[in-house]
Amino acid sequence: MEEKAISTVVTEDPISTGISLVLGGARSGKSAFAESLMPAKSNVVYIATAEVRDDEMVSRIATHQKRRSSSWQTIEAPLNLVDALTELKGTPALLDCLTLWLSNLMEDDRDIEQETKYLAACLRDIPGPVVIVTNEVGQGIVPDNRLARRFRDHAGQLNQAIAAVADRVYFVTAGIPTQLK
Repeated sequence: MEEKAISTVVTEDPISTGISLVLGGARSGKSAFAESLMPAKSNVVYIATAEVRDDEMVSRIATHQKRRSSSWQTIEAPLNLVDALTELKGTPALLDCLTLWLSNLMEDDRDIEQETKYLAACLRDIPGPVVIVTNEVGQGIVPDNRLARRFRDHAGQLNQAIAAVADRVYFVTAGIPTQLK
């Protein structure tokens, strides 16, 4: 099924300043909604955390690329988000997505708590607008294996930390965004 761009009415220009966090489940429409928050005629940096590891990921990345403006610059940052964000210097950015970044950190055996603290501190000091996409993975059943439970727990803690520093938080369900903060 082909994803459609989300058309939504937002009462303010949410990316003119600050941090916006967009949460949702898999295939909820969160990335398309986040993209709709970016200015149409502006330089935008797309910070990608995904790594191409199989044919399915190739297809998912291609779908996202087709939706985006060809004028957007892409920075691949599967591990070093703080470095990528620090280099923005006020340029609007869309970061997609935190939970893929978390997976990469876990696979690289990084200190998740420390990386989360670094990211939250960095976001507090970012001069320009940033829209961040992340998955909400804690609303289902308790996973049956330790790694999946660790991932779920880390994702919940990461999302809470970033929501705390965000100026706006949205939750997208079935393509419908709801502003939580």
